[in-house]
Amino acid sequence: MSDDLTDPRVVQERQADVQILDVREKPEWEAGRIQGSIHLPLSELMAGRLESLDPSRPVVAVCRSGNRSEVASLMLRARGFDAYNMEGGAEAWVAAGFSLTSDDGSPGRVA
Repeated sequence: MSDDLTDPRVVQERQADVQILDVREKPEWEAGRIQGSIHLPLSELMAGRLESLDPSRPVVAVCRSGNRSEVASLMLRARGFDAYNMEGGAEAWVAAGFSLTSDDGSPGRVA
């Protein structure tokens, strides 16, 4: 198994070993997210709100397409986290055949 935590397939395989951090805004998160991910909008992350993250575990940042999560992963690395940007974001996750979920457990969608 590859250790490339920028690849959605590897992230899915290693989901139990990593923290998936969704940095999208609340309406995007509510529309659909990766099961078990942590929600922390990029603006809050940039303001230093890191208490929901375990610094001893790798973090895989995700957004819709990979742009905001790239900023998040760079910021987290600068603060000492082992952080990665999932290339292509939630769009790539869905394109790889994996599902998103919503608050009520029904299938989610990329927003």
